[in-house]
Amino acid sequence: MTPEILDIHPHIISTDTVRYPIAPQHGHRSKWSATRPVTFEQLIAEMDEAGVSKAAIVHSSTTYGTNNGYVADSVAKQPDRFTGVYSFDLLASDALTTFDHWLGRGMGGIRLFTGGATHQSDGSWLVNPATFPIWQRCAEIGMTMAVQTTPDGLLMVAELAERFPMVKIVLDHCGRPNLEDGPPYAQCGGLFALAKYDNVYMKITPRTFDLAQAAPGGAAPFFAKLVEIFGADHLAFGSNYPASAGPLKTLIKQGKACFANLDDEARAWIWGRTAKALYPMLAG
Repeated sequence: MTPEILDIHPHIISTDTVRYPIAPQHGHRSKWSATRPVTFEQLIAEMDEAGVSKAAIVHSSTTYGTNNGYVADSVAKQPDRFTGVYSFDLLASDALTTFDHWLGRGMGGIRLFTGGATHQSDGSWLVNPATFPIWQRCAEIGMTMAVQTTPDGLLMVAELAERFPMVKIVLDHCGRPNLEDGPPYAQCGGLFALAKYDNVYMKITPRTFDLAQAAPGGAAPFFAKLVEIFGADHLAFGSNYPASAGPLKTLIKQGKACFANLDDEARAWIWGRTAKALYPMLAG
């Protein structure tokens, strides 16, 4: 069986720096966005070649800061195939107004970015009560929150999951797990503990593939463990392309190798069905 493939973590970068000026969060641009940018049109071509039917495009904070304009303009061209996962300052006094602005421009989800290759914070702002009105709005309308953090932030993710049980939370890159000890992955206790929250989901990306393939025992036991702990209906694929160097079809091929020992039902959830639960606008 060949499952439908949806991608919940590609990025796009425009060649038009006048209309979409480079203004990265914290002033440090990501190397990938400067050296191997992919436009919306190029992403479509890559998706068509790789057999990816739909995508939730993740705004690049390390390129554009909180200006989601390029993703918004792109989603508007093909709203039946794409939605956008946007970033903005949840601590700002006008955050709810900003929320409504981007909601009107194709925002299908929000990404909370505590750091990555260009900057890393302790992420303590994640649980600042000033952000809670946005979480409550997400609960009211069924909007998913994507959280980029490290294992150090998992307790905050748990706190948010418990406080806002109606908000689906998807953890970028599976929370960057430490798999160096191999099965049974003793250092993943904090990650696996999140399975008690039915509203927590794992986003499996090429970063996860790389970690799993390099771990003792290889990829198969880790992904079997994820399915056992979280359920395949709480796991979803995101390419991270082009931050993860492509082509996209190569990243899909890597995923297929990592999921080879899973059954058809599990693969169907990971490749596409879970994405539709997280971003219902892609289910139409």
